[in-house]
Amino acid sequence: MGASEAESSLRRNVAIHNRIARRYEALHGEIFNDLEQERLRALLERATAEIRNDRKPIEALDLGCGSGNLTGHLLALGAAVTAADVATGFLALVRDRYPGTRLKIHQLNGRDLGEIDDESFDLVTTYSVLHHIPDYLAACAEMARVCRKGGVVVIDHEASPNVWQSDGELERFRQEAPRFDWRKFARPSNYVHRIRRIFDPKHSNEGDIHVWPDDHIEWDRITEVMRARGCEPVFQEDYLLFRRLYRHEVYERFKDRCVDTRGMIFRRRSTSRES
Repeated sequence: MGASEAESSLRRNVAIHNRIARRYEALHGEIFNDLEQERLRALLERATAEIRNDRKPIEALDLGCGSGNLTGHLLALGAAVTAADVATGFLALVRDRYPGTRLKIHQLNGRDLGEIDDESFDLVTTYSVLHHIPDYLAACAEMARVCRKGGVVVIDHEASPNVWQSDGELERFRQEAPRFDWRKFARPSNYVHRIRRIFDPKHSNEGDIHVWPDDHIEWDRITEVMRARGCEPVFQEDYLLFRRLYRHEVYERFKDRCVDTRGMIFRRRSTSRES
């Protein structure tokens, strides 16, 4: 993607998320449901336990904070949190949502974390964000850079590799699980997006999203980038994401048989010799 195209994609992404900030949680039932929130809370607890330094409180960066999903969990775990996003609509929402807490707001430039010093945070988290970033590997390198030695980086809620491979169990699950959603027929925007996809098969509703077989998150390359910058994987979780429109009984039947989403925790080495 050229510089002008990347800038155009960034502006579109910011405009979309500013517009939907107050409706974001209602639109994303795959995130804001009890099962996913319970899993996420457990992952963040695991991440804080993996930190190998004595700083208190933990200083955390919520990169691409959105409506403050991770920010809320991290504040509840006692962390001092910097909530960062490109969209001012989200930042205003998060500021209003968590007054009187250890919270700082930071507007991202959409290119890098250049305004953040090296080794500024004990915990760097990002959730359902990388697939919105054209150069997501550069974003991973930046997360490693701003993480302190002994600190951890959490990358969560991105498609697992089997999504791009032939997985019969996952296909069967996706056929059986969804309940009929009549509301989608009442949203005029759905018809607009459907028409746009006729002319651009990779058109997405929310900015630049890597969700295609030839354009998706490559976990092996993420691990290579993180290792090259001193961060070793310490935990990996592949799971079947629950969506509000899924039949719960079908999800329970398939959740141990197939997966479609991955989260990983990396810890930055305390010394150059640490493995």
